[in-house]
Amino acid sequence: MPRVVVDVMLKPEILDPQGQAVLGALPNLGISGISAIRQGKHFEIEVDDPAGTDPLERVRELAGTLLANPVIEDFTVRLDD
Repeated sequence: MPRVVVDVMLKPEILDPQGQAVLGALPNLGISGISAIRQGKHFEIEVDDPAGTDPLERVRELAGTLLANPVIEDFTVRLDD
């Protein structure tokens, strides 16, 4: 059964308040040298593999309609090793 990974990130031009909050907390934790953080979502999906189907294409459709908001987010889909 193939495992497909989907990573969803806000598009670069979209403000990321969660990433900014994490970045702002770093000095309080004594962490320096980090100039930017962007937060995203990571999905690991196990796909039943009926003959003749492309699991990547099935998950791309799922990601584009349910897992990501294509107006403000980009996503990547890949097979897990």
